[in-house]
Amino acid sequence: MDRLIYTAMTGAKHAFMQQAGVANNLANVSTIGFKAQMHRFLAVPVLSEAMPSRAFVVDASIQNIFDEGPLLRTDNGLDVAVDGQGWIAVQTADGGEAYTRAGALEINVNGVLQTKSGHIVAGDGGPISIPPDNNVTIGDDGTVSVIPTFGTPNVVNVVGRIKLVNPPEAELERGGDGLFRLRGGGVVPADENVRLATGYLEGSNVNPAEAMVNLISLSRQFEMQIKLLQTADQNARQADQLLSLT
Repeated sequence: MDRLIYTAMTGAKHAFMQQAGVANNLANVSTIGFKAQMHRFLAVPVLSEAMPSRAFVVDASIQNIFDEGPLLRTDNGLDVAVDGQGWIAVQTADGGEAYTRAGALEINVNGVLQTKSGHIVAGDGGPISIPPDNNVTIGDDGTVSVIPTFGTPNVVNVVGRIKLVNPPEAELERGGDGLFRLRGGGVVPADENVRLATGYLEGSNVNPAEAMVNLISLSRQFEMQIKLLQTADQNARQADQLLSLT
């Protein structure tokens, strides 16, 4: 009887974990630059002197899906989307470096270029400061230029360049803040081949229809495992009644 209980228990546990992951993907279907996650599990046979008739479910890995999301046109000069492979480097609160594809940028009260979530954009020489009373333009190579709204018109001044990188995807891991970092730490060098599309944002790469179907399927799997647990309990009760009669 215990064999059925533990086998169904591992299946129910990990089906529930998969549901949580898919639900998180659905919750971020409208999040700019979001990358979906997929839980991978393995069926591991139980090795013993008995016949190998049981298999438990174990965690294998949580895989990040790095497929590109759709480009959403905004016509905002501070909105940028990575065109193809690559990442935008930002500074974290602890002074380190992380990477994102959420290119909704803004200028904070100190005149420094940052993301909507408050992370300062890394430049080729540190943070990129924007002088007041200037219009900002961002080139496809990440060059940030300003044009004064007063004085001599059409005077373009370069104030910095956004650090664009292209690390191997297998070496990236997602942090609790939604940013990606190198496994084991470290900093990725800038890549001259990464390009930006100004006036666009990259949408989430979550397919809502596919995720919803997957969520329903996982719900059915969870219900099936719970039904097995209930069946095991009923069998145990009936066995106890028979033993009491004898």
